[in-house]
Amino acid sequence: MSESQPILDVRALHKSFGPLAVLKGVDLRVKLRELVFVIGPSGSGKSTLLRCCNRLEEPSSGSIRVEGVDIMAPGVDINAVRRRIGMVFQSFNLYPHLSALGNVALALRKVLAKSRTDAEELGRQALARVGLAEKARAFPNELSGGQQQRVAIARALALEPAIVLFDEPTSALDPELVGSVLAVMRELRESGMTMVVVSHEMRFARSAADRVIFMDDGLILEEGAPDKIFNGPDHPRIKDFLASIEH
Repeated sequence: MSESQPILDVRALHKSFGPLAVLKGVDLRVKLRELVFVIGPSGSGKSTLLRCCNRLEEPSSGSIRVEGVDIMAPGVDINAVRRRIGMVFQSFNLYPHLSALGNVALALRKVLAKSRTDAEELGRQALARVGLAEKARAFPNELSGGQQQRVAIARALALEPAIVLFDEPTSALDPELVGSVLAVMRELRESGMTMVVVSHEMRFARSAADRVIFMDDGLILEEGAPDKIFNGPDHPRIKDFLASIEH
């Protein structure tokens, strides 16, 4: 695909849970090496949007293309698509009986069918990338929350995705541990990783995002450069939201 094509192209996306409409026609395009930050109040549909982008949630209607592949098409190899979409969750989802290296290497062995030796070598490289080379043999209960989240990021990076989706990656962390995770994300951004981040870390959004999207009630109300959204939004709902939180 050409650099002019979006890596992620979402059009007219709807998602309902029974009678509850959570997404009401969302359009989102993410370009190569872009960091898009999604903000908005709880219940606005931000996490559902991310989960639809790799079909962890099945969209009710609309289209989603990843690297030009229609992931809603009948017969699409969704597992092959998911290999190109890294996902980092609020909860770290690490296997407690495996070391940090074991958690990262397992994904490589199961998803990419790497040998144990190759998987562990690539796993060490991924852990080094998030600053945890010395913690390869540590188990999750021996790691801080911030370190566990960085292992989860390493697990996603090891598969060499085209785009990484972050769903509230720091919300489960104690405040003093947030910085280490944001530092890794900033480094990824500087290395050219394409990312979509749902988070309440407004300071990070201001300084690191290429584009900020504001969602409310299942719709994108406004999007633009961080300076525009934070300092001069057009929509009054955004002004109210920003006034209600510390940023």
